[in-house]
Amino acid sequence: MSESYSASYAAAGVDITAGYRAVELMKSHVARTMTAGVCGDIGGFGGLYQPELSGMSQPVLVSGTDGVGTKLRVAQLMNRHDTVGIDCVAMCVNDIICCGARPLFFLDYIACGKNIPERIADIVGGVAEGCVQAGCALIGGETAEHPGVMHADDYDLAGFAVGIVDREKIIDKNKTAPGDAVLALPSSGVHSNGFSLVRRVFNVERADLHTPIDALGGLGLGQALLTPTRIYVKAILALLEQVEVHGISHITGGGFYENVPRSIPQGLCAKLEKSALRVPPIFDLIAETGAIPERDMFNTFNMGVGMTVTVPKSQADKALSLLRENGEDAYLIGEIVTGEERVVLC
Repeated sequence: MSESYSASYAAAGVDITAGYRAVELMKSHVARTMTAGVCGDIGGFGGLYQPELSGMSQPVLVSGTDGVGTKLRVAQLMNRHDTVGIDCVAMCVNDIICCGARPLFFLDYIACGKNIPERIADIVGGVAEGCVQAGCALIGGETAEHPGVMHADDYDLAGFAVGIVDREKIIDKNKTAPGDAVLALPSSGVHSNGFSLVRRVFNVERADLHTPIDALGGLGLGQALLTPTRIYVKAILALLEQVEVHGISHITGGGFYENVPRSIPQGLCAKLEKSALRVPPIFDLIAETGAIPERDMFNTFNMGVGMTVTVPKSQADKALSLLRENGEDAYLIGEIVTGEERVVLC
């Protein structure tokens, strides 16, 4: 334990010793994420990582950053903090896998009104679990107390991931062609987007978040909303080894209408069958409770599809088989057609 202590700083609301205690509590979580490239331990001024470059002719680093957003308010109301770290990792690694990149390492940033070591350790435990699921290392982070700026129980969580891909293997959406199949990888629920609307619809500050709801399979509203974002990295990496993938979309904020076009070149359109979608009941509850129009639902939420993958029609069956072998119950939802309208739900 460090001998560093400042009574004056503590009087201003920042407890340095709480930070040291939090680091001690999180070390076991961080240890779970260690991979071969990690060169140091947490506590230094920078995270060290030596990537394995053998077999790559032109290695390219790919980075992504994001946070959990206002889903954190639900975690605070539920006083459950061990899952939002998974969300934070997922939002970053699911983005960089869309380029075909394998995540190497992750760093987090937690800002809080008061450093409660056990809570911080719970948050980082979730981050570590997300890193394990993604196969990347948690090599550092930062926890900052903001007394007078944030309330004691408030915190925010963000992070970033760095991955690597050989230049010749970067996914090129320009290879997309009419007739390509569009596959869906199911989401685990709302994931980490649209929560400003979710919180308004359910008035979460006053809602009963605990009582089981039949429509949600017996889950309470809070538990259903806190279901962590699914991480697709390992399944997509396995797919990329054996199938020609033309495009991948991570369905986040903006839903289908904003995200699917990002993986399709101009002049082509994703024609998706609404009847094929496996929409979890939480979305029906949101739409009914808030009287949300269907288009707004598809323009805000993932509607049960966490990721879309575009492959040649001739390889669709093989792709579905590989994804299922790797834990994703993927299914066909549409095809690529010619057209200026980027997404059509029919």
